This record gives sequence, structure tokens and C-alpha cells, in this order.
Amino acid sequence: MRVAFLVAPEGIEQVELTDPWQAVLEAGGTPRLVSTKHGHAQAFNHLDRADTFKIDETVDETSADDFDALLLPGGVANPDFLRMRDNAVAFVRGFFDAGKPVAAICHAPWTLIEAEVVRGRTVTSWPSLKTDLRNAGAEWVDEKVQVCHSGPNVLVTSRKPADLKFFDEAAVTEFEKAVKG
Repeated sequence: MRVAFLVAPEGIEQVELTDPWQAVLEAGGTPRLVSTKHGHAQAFNHLDRADTFKIDETVDETSADDFDALLLPGGVANPDFLRMRDNAVAFVRGFFDAGKPVAAICHAPWTLIEAEVVRGRTVTSWPSLKTDLRNAGAEWVDEKVQVCHSGPNVLVTSRKPADLKFFDEAAVTEFEKAVKG
């Protein structure tokens, strides 16, 4: 199970990267850190700088074809940066076009909105994205985790770090189902 974790060079909410990453590893999967440029990604604990993480490959060097699933960590700055990069948006859209599962937490659905993949989907997120998601055609719900099957792929969304246990479990379950066929 190869899972792309797409992040901006800066602004990732650290626990929304490290917790799902560990869940993928524990399930026997291979997580890979993908970004828009080489080097390291700077994570944050809310507004405070945290650890840095080595980028494995860039969106220009890989595609959805190289992975079984995509995970989008949150953080306010992370998805805001990604949605402004055409190559990152195209990378995300590639998973939907290929029918591969995608999981997004907290503010990460901003990137999904930019990729124009939420119309007709039931999703959750950090509450401040509710209007953005509704305006993009999604049905927003206030749940710990939402697994939506009404589209070309499975879409797992979650609200915040406090929901990570539920998000990790749902994402890994859907990723494993996709690999097993």
C-alpha cells in the first residue's frame, strides 16, 4: 500500500502528518512525502514551528499512477499554499480521475475545492471551511469522520486533530480495501 502524503514546503499541522503516517506504517503501508519542491517541509504545532520532514519526491516527478491512495494533512497555510500551485492541484485531481481513495483532514479540503472534486460529495472539515465547501457543491456535516462513496472514489474527511483516531482508522481501512480490490 503506497500512500502519497501531499504537503506544502511549510505550514503542515505536524500531528495531522505524523499520526496518519504512523497508522499507514503500522498497517504495513509505505508512506511517501510529496511536495512542490525538494528539500524539507516545515511542520507546525498550531502556530509554533515544529519539526522538519524530508521530501521524498515532488509532484512534478510523480503522479497518482505511482500510488494506491492520497492523504492530505491540514494546517491553515499548507492547503492554502497547495491550492495556489497548479501542479499540486493536478496531482490531487489525478487520484479522483483514477478512482483512488483520498483522505483529507482539517483545512485540507481547501485543496479539494480548488481541484473541483467536492461537488456532490458529503464531507466534513474544520468548521470555518463549511461555507467554502457548500459553495463548491459539497454537503458539509459536523462529524468526527465522514466516508463518502458517492463519487469516482472514496473520500475520507475529518475535522481536527482531536478526531485523528477516527480519521486514521477510516483512511487506512479504505486504503487497504482499495489495494485488495
